[in-house]
Amino acid sequence: MKLATLQKDLSKLQETTGINSKFINSTRKSQANVDADTIDLRSSVQKLRGTTERLKVKLANLESKKKSENLNDSLLDISNRLAYLENYLCIDKGESKTENSEKGLPSPIKKGESTSKEKTYSNAYRIFKNGEYGLAKEEFRKFLKSFPNTEYSDNAQFWIAECNYFEGKYEEAIVEYEGVIQNYPKGNKVPNAFLKQALSFLKLGDKSSARLLLQRVIKDYPNTTPARIARKKLLNIK
Repeated sequence: MKLATLQKDLSKLQETTGINSKFINSTRKSQANVDADTIDLRSSVQKLRGTTERLKVKLANLESKKKSENLNDSLLDISNRLAYLENYLCIDKGESKTENSEKGLPSPIKKGESTSKEKTYSNAYRIFKNGEYGLAKEEFRKFLKSFPNTEYSDNAQFWIAECNYFEGKYEEAIVEYEGVIQNYPKGNKVPNAFLKQALSFLKLGDKSSARLLLQRVIKDYPNTTPARIARKKLLNIK
């Protein structure tokens, strides 16, 4: 009787042990699956982190490129202004009749007329340098009305165009630069006028027209400052 009871209890214990073993094996298998999933998740997180870092780098490069383009535009404007100021300083120093003849520009005829002409021009240019572009345009137009064909006339027409450019009136600037090209084709402001027309078209988003004008500056005026600027600007047009 006791032996039978013991055998029965032993049988139950073995059955219970078998169930526990199955549970343990199942638990271990589940844990292995969880560990595998955890590894996969960690791998995915690492990949996402890597992608995020690459995107951050690309974004920083794009922002840097944009800042670089804006800086380059500013430098171009400054370079142009400096070139114009240098030209003006040469005029202030005075040009001989020989120099004027070589440039195809008329020499002063009367002393009184020359004095009045230079005074009027200098006054208009002083206003331009002070950034009073609206008033400067009026004064340069007055100068052109009184002195339409002098050695300063192409300059005056060019500064009118520049006033519009610095005011952000790019379409009007293009028209005024064309006035320099058409009315004073032998003047020394023609290369600058073509260049600034190109920059004006760029400001308006017309890259095709800008590219054609920049190429023309390089082709027709290869050894000039405007040509050097045009080459640099072409590299930035995509």
